[in-house]
Amino acid sequence: MLLFLRLSPAGASLSLRLACCPPGTARPAWTAHAAAMEWSLEGVRGLVAGGMQSVRECESSALGTGLCLLLLFVWYCYRVGREHGSPPPLRGGYVSESGRLVAGGGPRMALGGSEAGGGRVKGRPAGSAEEQNGFAYCQSAECFRCAHPGEGLNQRLYHSLQDYAKRYTWAGMGRVHKGVREQGRYLSSRASIQKPEVFFLPDLPSAPFFSREAQKHDVELLERSFPALLAEFQSVYQQVPARTGVQLPSGWKANGTPRGQWWTFYLVNQGTPLARNARRCPRTWRVLGQLRTFIANNVFGNACFSVLNPGTLVTEHYGPTNVRLRCHLGLKVPPGCELVVGGEPQCWSEGSCLLFDDSFLHTAFHEGSVEDGPRAVFMVDLWHPNVAAAERQALDYIFTPGR
Repeated sequence: MLLFLRLSPAGASLSLRLACCPPGTARPAWTAHAAAMEWSLEGVRGLVAGGMQSVRECESSALGTGLCLLLLFVWYCYRVGREHGSPPPLRGGYVSESGRLVAGGGPRMALGGSEAGGGRVKGRPAGSAEEQNGFAYCQSAECFRCAHPGEGLNQRLYHSLQDYAKRYTWAGMGRVHKGVREQGRYLSSRASIQKPEVFFLPDLPSAPFFSREAQKHDVELLERSFPALLAEFQSVYQQVPARTGVQLPSGWKANGTPRGQWWTFYLVNQGTPLARNARRCPRTWRVLGQLRTFIANNVFGNACFSVLNPGTLVTEHYGPTNVRLRCHLGLKVPPGCELVVGGEPQCWSEGSCLLFDDSFLHTAFHEGSVEDGPRAVFMVDLWHPNVAAAERQALDYIFTPGR
């Protein structure tokens, strides 16, 4: 018995040539046609029927049957692998070199499209959301950052993970599965110095501050872009009022503090791009698109200009998760400003980045004089360097905005 197999590059078809005849006997007529037979989904039935006929005519019937079954199994595995082996598409947006807002892995939309946010919280009228610690607490059941952790949230996370695994794969999901399965225990048993409010991924190295080497490419890119980011910050900040009680210009938000004033200008808020603000800062938006580890696809990703006026104290608080590192690029840093994370104080520096894990208890303050002016940084959320690519895709799926 002789078996010849050819698989096309596209995987859409394969050619089979089968010659099975006892020594000294004439070759059956059907083999002349089988030599050029193309195997497709429609031709499987005819091929198997012809193969079985050839086996009956041959002395090695058991071997022929085994080869046919093996061939069918290989073909099935190949087709299944082609259909389900691709990674999930990522959502979120960034600006390409052409200046268009590109949804990661998805369709494109121009910056002139409808604004996804712009000070309006989903499901509530503009201005009605409570502002605190740089986030709009919309009190919506669909917002992971605003929802209180509990059994309902844990079940939603587990169902989302199961759905991801059914669509794609369980490979590399050990830590994510462990974290989702035991999320309630992790959040309740964490030491008070590090206590993320929404999601804790186990077995990640923890420290209040990280070396710039942890995300070297993105840190260096941000620092090289310092002049462009500073110029665009000044262009949107120049109209911000200096007096308390005066309405902020479009795009700026006031955050609750025990004293002083803390304002933010978001380009991405909880994974949702703010197109109106992005149009006003095109160079900054392009920089976001060039970052390799920016969390652009889930609710843990933010990018904004953050301003502390003199005399401001930000209340001690925890971030929502330990899967990210928050990066601050110093834009304007007068004396008397400090960031304290996990009890460790650090000072910003103009043109340089600070990387810290905001799931640790942290606070910031500006004790300078009015003459010193505000402290301003560009804040962006990057992936923790020890979160693997497969885990990032799964977390993007589980924590997709609006899921």
